[in-house]
Amino acid sequence: MFSAMIMTRIVFITALINLITILMVLLSCRCINMWKITSWINKYPWFKRFFKWHCYLWYIFLPSVIIHIIFAIKVFGLPF
Repeated sequence: MFSAMIMTRIVFITALINLITILMVLLSCRCINMWKITSWINKYPWFKRFFKWHCYLWYIFLPSVIIHIIFAIKVFGLPF
């Protein structure tokens, strides 16, 4: 259906999406923002707008992970 090159690109692109969205999820997580190191960011208005998108970021992250797993297994196979 897809060529190996296209599937490899899909694996790479979804890996980038996974990295970006998991960082965004972690930054908008209530538990992490309670740490002393990251508590300073709560003062900024742009962060308060970003913070409300936390739940919606999961709708990007989880399908991306599933697509990444499917194509990675198809391209590279199971390592076991």
